[in-house]
Amino acid sequence: MNSTGEAFGQIASALARNYDSLFYIDITTSSYIEYSPSKIFECVGIPSSGDDFFTDSRNNSAKCVHPEDLAHVVRLFHKDAMLERLEKHNIFTAVYRLILNGRIIHVRHSEIMCDDKQHIMCCIENIEDDYRRNKEQQRDLQSARRMARLDALTGIRNKNAFSEYSELLNSKIQNLHDTMHFGIVMCDLNDLKKINDTRGHSFGDEAIQRASRLICDIFDHSPVFRTGGDEFVVILDGRDFIERDTLLKKLRAESLSNQYSRSGPVVACGMAVYDPASDKNFDEVFNRADKSMYENKKELKNNVQISRSRNAEGSNGQITAERKRILDSMFGAMYTLVGEGYIFLNDMHYDYSRWSLPLVVDFGLKSEYMYNAGAIWQEYIHPDDITVYSDAVDTIFNGNAEVKAIHYRARKTDGTYVVCATRAFVLIDENRVPEYFGGIIIPE
Repeated sequence: MNSTGEAFGQIASALARNYDSLFYIDITTSSYIEYSPSKIFECVGIPSSGDDFFTDSRNNSAKCVHPEDLAHVVRLFHKDAMLERLEKHNIFTAVYRLILNGRIIHVRHSEIMCDDKQHIMCCIENIEDDYRRNKEQQRDLQSARRMARLDALTGIRNKNAFSEYSELLNSKIQNLHDTMHFGIVMCDLNDLKKINDTRGHSFGDEAIQRASRLICDIFDHSPVFRTGGDEFVVILDGRDFIERDTLLKKLRAESLSNQYSRSGPVVACGMAVYDPASDKNFDEVFNRADKSMYENKKELKNNVQISRSRNAEGSNGQITAERKRILDSMFGAMYTLVGEGYIFLNDMHYDYSRWSLPLVVDFGLKSEYMYNAGAIWQEYIHPDDITVYSDAVDTIFNGNAEVKAIHYRARKTDGTYVVCATRAFVLIDENRVPEYFGGIIIPE
């Protein structure tokens, strides 16, 4: 090399410290020399100098380039193509994979046109560590974005995801309105506030999870979103859209059955289907589904009132408003003293009683308020314990006002029996007649 070439060679040597390998190439002759502080290619026997960089590089690529990247890399080492690239830009970079010592590493390939326009520097830099860090950051970012779209309690998509999905559908409505097919099912878990107030938020959370599973099990081919505390939205798609009427009836039937048995979530629901002839946007479909859901919610509420009314039929006399007020006041005082638990209180003059909601739910009673509750409760008692229970009740009705401990087995909603220890009391009126019978039931 002449003095100018030697100067460029010194520059190349200095630059090589920043790369794993640097080839200094004479454009006219295609001869080359490698400046390689890390000797990255020694393991595959690639020469550090030669007479034809471009031919040697194409031939040697098969020794170390990942098979999926080989065709691309071979094209990089065509002399005319490299000169054409560098004529437009003095620097060109590409990333591909090498296989060295049995390990896959990502490298950055850089081509630099020297100022003398007679030489090219082709540099190889191992960027595997950076690549892995970037991949990890991307995975973390994707995970964070995914978690931001998921409801922590139920694991289904949340309100953020619903907003994104509704915007996507709005865009499709504007562009593909004639060919769009989708429906919306609005769902609302009944009595969540009541459950939280009477049984605590942990039980309310469980009710939300059970409602989510019920909805997802029925609409298992559609995205389901939790958009509020007790609100869920289903975007009907595919097979679920085709079978939408059947699936909606199934959800309503399940909820009605759960309402009567007090054994599962009661979900009010309503549906609307996108009509390209009249619906201008997603919200119009959403609002119809929401209205339909509230109509179903009213129906479920009416069912509860009818059920309570039927439960009261057949009694010798309706309890008066004043007696019911007294019963509720006494029950409230008991609840304040006892806290969460199974409590009951019976007005024995009217045989009208109130039972705590946890007791109603766990044993599947018909209502919190019942006439003739003694006979109803007896249906839940183990056949072998009926006599023990009846004798204890007879003692109370015969005027024994002492606090009485009763032990028997009672059937829960799931069909299993649990031993109940009942601490009961009797309050008598001025005529020494039992007036109120109440107590707490403690499962053992």
